[in-house]
Amino acid sequence: MTLWLSRIVPSPSSHDARRDLGGSDQGIRLHQRMLQMFPDGVEGPARAAFGVLFRAEESPRGPHILLQSHREPDSSRLPGNYGRVETRSLDSLLAALHKGMAVNYRCVANPVRKPGSTSREAYGLPPIVALSGKAAVEWWERQCHASGLEPLLIDAHPLAMVRGNQGSKGSAAKRRIQHARTQFDGTARVVDADLLREKLATGIGRGKAYGCGLLSIAPAG
Repeated sequence: MTLWLSRIVPSPSSHDARRDLGGSDQGIRLHQRMLQMFPDGVEGPARAAFGVLFRAEESPRGPHILLQSHREPDSSRLPGNYGRVETRSLDSLLAALHKGMAVNYRCVANPVRKPGSTSREAYGLPPIVALSGKAAVEWWERQCHASGLEPLLIDAHPLAMVRGNQGSKGSAAKRRIQHARTQFDGTARVVDADLLREKLATGIGRGKAYGCGLLSIAPAG
């Protein structure tokens, strides 16, 4: 399976791009926008069908969006003047992965735990508890090991929470989305290259539809 990585640099003059990137519901708006670049009418959730994972980032030159997918996206389906899109295959990177290789990584993820029924009743906890600080780092360490990586350096800092209604019409307008986010950066050593390839394709954790879970790696220089 080929993975495609697209870098979208939104145009400052695009009202659609400014709207998508603004506000706490950024992840919800971008989810809808990214799916526009793929065919309609697929069976089941379109995000899963096309392996869509994305992440919005700030850089010294302004914001950009990283989009990963199993199918090459069609940028002509974006609104006119939305921005510049560059797409490349990740095949060479995936083929080069091997045990013992050192890589740099980045992932914006939704670290959570699900308390058991006894703990929930005893402490009045919700079904899903967002993690922060040391607990979030420990969560990330577990995710790394489950992804074929041995973490060597972990830098974690919280990001703004994704909040908003799932849609603007019907029942989706009544469903509230809320995902805490933490950005993890650092270096790691590849322990299982095949497992890592699988996790790169499927993403990590919850909230994948709303800008979480995209694991990006590059050979450590």
